[in-house]
Amino acid sequence: MTIRTLDQTHLDWLETESIHILREVAAEFEKAALLFSAGKDSCVVLHLALKAFRPEKLPFPLLHVDTGHNFPEVIEFRNRRIAELGERLVVAEVEESIRRGTVSLPHPLASRNAAQAVTLLEAIEEHGFDALLGGARRDEEKARAKERIFSHRDAFGQWDPRNQRPELWNLYNTKLHKGENMRVFPISNWTELDVWQYIERENIPLPPIYYAHERHVIPRRGLLVPVTPITPPEEGEAMVTRSVRFRTVGDISCTCPVASTARTIDAIIAETALTEITERGATRMDDQTSEASMERRKKEGYF
Repeated sequence: MTIRTLDQTHLDWLETESIHILREVAAEFEKAALLFSAGKDSCVVLHLALKAFRPEKLPFPLLHVDTGHNFPEVIEFRNRRIAELGERLVVAEVEESIRRGTVSLPHPLASRNAAQAVTLLEAIEEHGFDALLGGARRDEEKARAKERIFSHRDAFGQWDPRNQRPELWNLYNTKLHKGENMRVFPISNWTELDVWQYIERENIPLPPIYYAHERHVIPRRGLLVPVTPITPPEEGEAMVTRSVRFRTVGDISCTCPVASTARTIDAIIAETALTEITERGATRMDDQTSEASMERRKKEGYF
């Protein structure tokens, strides 16, 4: 049974705020881009942007920072969705950063999650982006909860949590000096449950791995590690087949599914309403999602 809040008027309020933010970005910045990973949150932001600007083309391109370690289902969905919409997609590749020597990994199968920050800053410089729209939400983890909707980054792409601009009465300070950048999060005030309720209401398409399916996994330290060429079993580990779904999608090397039989949005909403573990806390293999680690990475240019 779907969990709803009084005919979902809260979704109307959230939608209105997000569309206002998107239009503010289009009005205030010369060269913005919308970060599009084909994850559920970026799919929601894209849908909101289409509502804000259609029937015209979007006033900014879509930007995907491609780690090269993405789930095939997600890349296939990304390409198909872009072709359907006829929008412009800019792909910045971590592989290219590795080739040019700006990213160095300890071994070929190491997580490329943190390396995205370098590739993102290189894309900003190459294309001259002065603002990036992203799908981060405050409820994901503590470091993101500290961030404003309009999050200022200095000329080095760094974020200073002690130097946050006030956002009273939905008024945003968008002033930038040369070389600076703004990260903007239109669904910052949404929760995971809001996102799924909105996906249901608006019938937003998603990659199929968000819904329950059978997959080979390895139980490891309380997580279900997907079996892939990038994440093979370690010595002594046994592979099992489980019904799982992904709550978030990212670099294969650090993203796990959760055990689930929820094959419909109604079932996912019911599961989400009952869970007490954040999606990042339940699905990330690396140790980079602690408040201190995430805050450090954001200071260095991470999303």
